[in-house]
Amino acid sequence: MEWNRRDVLKGASALLAGSGVATGRAMGAEPTDVRLESDSIVAGPETAVVETASGKVAGYVHKGVFTFKGIPYGDTTEGTNRFMPPAPAKPWTGVRSSRYFGHVSPQGARGGWSNDEESFLFRWDDGIQGEDCLRINLWTPAVNDGKKRPVMVWLHGGGFSAGSGQELPSYDGENLARRGDVVLVSLNHRLNAFGYLNLADYGEKYAHSGNVGMLDIVAALEWIRDNITAFGGDAKCVTIFGQSGGGGKVGALMGMPAAKGLFHRAIVESGSMLKVGTQERSRELAGLVVAELGIEKANIDSIQTVPFRKLVEVSAAVLVKHNPRPAGGVPNFRRMADMLGWAPVLDEKVIPAHPFDPMASQLSADVPMIVGTVLNEFVNGINHPEVENMTNEEVETRVKGMFGENAPKVLAAFRERTPSAKPFDVWSHIAASTVRENAIKQCRAKAALGKAPAYLYWFTWQTPVLDGRPRAFHCAELSFVFDNTDRCECMTGGGPRARALAAKMSDAWIQFARSGNPSHAGIPEWKPFAAETVPTMMFDDTVQLVNYPDRGEQQSIAEV
Repeated sequence: MEWNRRDVLKGASALLAGSGVATGRAMGAEPTDVRLESDSIVAGPETAVVETASGKVAGYVHKGVFTFKGIPYGDTTEGTNRFMPPAPAKPWTGVRSSRYFGHVSPQGARGGWSNDEESFLFRWDDGIQGEDCLRINLWTPAVNDGKKRPVMVWLHGGGFSAGSGQELPSYDGENLARRGDVVLVSLNHRLNAFGYLNLADYGEKYAHSGNVGMLDIVAALEWIRDNITAFGGDAKCVTIFGQSGGGGKVGALMGMPAAKGLFHRAIVESGSMLKVGTQERSRELAGLVVAELGIEKANIDSIQTVPFRKLVEVSAAVLVKHNPRPAGGVPNFRRMADMLGWAPVLDEKVIPAHPFDPMASQLSADVPMIVGTVLNEFVNGINHPEVENMTNEEVETRVKGMFGENAPKVLAAFRERTPSAKPFDVWSHIAASTVRENAIKQCRAKAALGKAPAYLYWFTWQTPVLDGRPRAFHCAELSFVFDNTDRCECMTGGGPRARALAAKMSDAWIQFARSGNPSHAGIPEWKPFAAETVPTMMFDDTVQLVNYPDRGEQQSIAEV
């Protein structure tokens, strides 16, 4: 997927820098148009126009930040391109309007919309689905100014089956770009069966179909390498960061030969997936989908013409029947790839080994990491006011279902650290413990290579919304990382309390993107991970570094 666009871009950037076509800041100069710093959106035929390798794109400016949305980084993935590695974007003439999001990958309907509380908190934007979905969104303080800013590439959550670069208000990159003088990039790529249906049993043509969703992300990183200079970014200072499934994508990229050298820092938030899927399981799921579609092996190419909505429905039905959800609905991160169903898969060429098990990949040995989780993760009080009345007996029953005869030892360890915790909080902490367990394992594997540091965190801040019942839920840290706590006031409550932590957390992410070290004046010194002390930055109203705060808890579940 080497597109050889660097020389083209250099020439285009040099030409535009002297032409005045793109209204951006020259190095050290004030904007030529005072409107660009106003609260009003500025968009027009000569505003925020940038040359890419495929053609010119036009964005808009708001409060001094240039925004571009829906820029193609690859060709459509429909028809004969379905299940194939991504192809370069087709060039265009004239100026392409790039002011709104492009298609999101086909995916199933979001179940959360049936829950009022969850909808109130998250306020999703599910976009419009389509297979022409290889699109990039970008926020930058300036264009064509010759400055080399750190580039932060956001990979959205939703496992490997759902979501998009626009799905949550927290993903908006304007505030982070402005705050840190960085270039923020988000993107869409193929998901679920469209990105991970392993048809390798049906011919060499489909040898890598089980990983094309990951190859899409590599193509996006190549686009960044070849084009980001014109958007004020430094192609040699790229941070990939993601949450939940996005964190899993970050981890997978760290074990992909095709991604080597395309990023230089990595952040995994609540998504420490140490292993990818196996060939055996992924081929089995693919065979079930093909059979459900009624397609014979000799006619396998007809799968490329199945209406995308039918493929969504059939592949989802196969997972429901043959990949049931875990007992009690509690995700076990120890076997996350198998639990997800659609996920990257071991492949001799694309992902030759598990990225963090039994050891961290040498391919990214020189890439420093931030890794962490939130306190309550998937087991929180959203949609369930009754959890406040949970009894100790109920907790004991649930823990026994998860840890069997070791339940008393596990309960004792968790109650020892938080003796005044309500029964539901004890259960929530236990149920989320394997998420943090994998984060610690990921840091331990990374640190063992001895070439680049890992930094561990734990987000424990409790939202005041709904009387605090949601607690530190899965996704709770996102608006703090992006400095969007006011934009996401339904999640955070807004106001100075949330804003204060957002400043500390977003500055840590920015500093890490810039230097590879997240320490800054607003927080204690963030020490790199060490296997014996497990230093953990605790993000709460008071930010503090604590050595292995849950040692007893982690030891109790490690023995199970």
